[in-house]
Amino acid sequence: MTAEAIVTVCGLTKSFGREETETQVLRGIDLSIRRAEMVALLGPSGSGKSTLLTILGTLMRASGGSHDMLGVDLMRASDAQRTEFRSRHLGFVFQFHHLLSDLTALENVMMPAASAAGRETRAMRARATELLNAVGLSDHLDYRPSAMSGGQRQRAAVARALINNPALVLADEPTGNLDRKSADQVMDLIQKINQTTGASFIISTHDEHIAARCSRRIGLLDGNIVAS
Repeated sequence: MTAEAIVTVCGLTKSFGREETETQVLRGIDLSIRRAEMVALLGPSGSGKSTLLTILGTLMRASGGSHDMLGVDLMRASDAQRTEFRSRHLGFVFQFHHLLSDLTALENVMMPAASAAGRETRAMRARATELLNAVGLSDHLDYRPSAMSGGQRQRAAVARALINNPALVLADEPTGNLDRKSADQVMDLIQKINQTTGASFIISTHDEHIAARCSRRIGLLDGNIVAS
């Protein structure tokens, strides 16, 4: 890893199936992400974007190559070690907010930390409240998702991704279900968090307007990086 890189993959490959039915999705990806970097990941459907994000998020193992983050060899790590690493160092934001309908905004934001610890604590509640205040939802702490707008739900999802102070947040089409005004509000928030906390972001998107707000663009096509 370079001095500034928090995650580095070299020769990363991913295949599904075997022999005559094998499909190669990633074909030797070399990529480093630096601390506090905000990267747009672009490419058509089927280019390998979601597979790469899933591997970087330790939710799937690569078929070959190396995957290191914060000095940890994640290719060799056990499933239990990868799960612990994920809960401590990674955050996720998806196209659909995936908030639990029976929980309030505050409870949803606390959930990753409470699940990892097996219980809620005052510190978690304070941290979740702080994050919801930061994303402009201080008056929605006790609201359930059904009582919030699409943009508000996605801002709550961003707050949830930050509850454990991740070094890297992986965002898969985070504005895909939002109108332009709400999308810009979410991106304003992500940029503010990136600048104030030093968390790195990888944002998968088809939207050139969103990509233009990132500090670097990485293009994928047929499992290969074609532009960076």
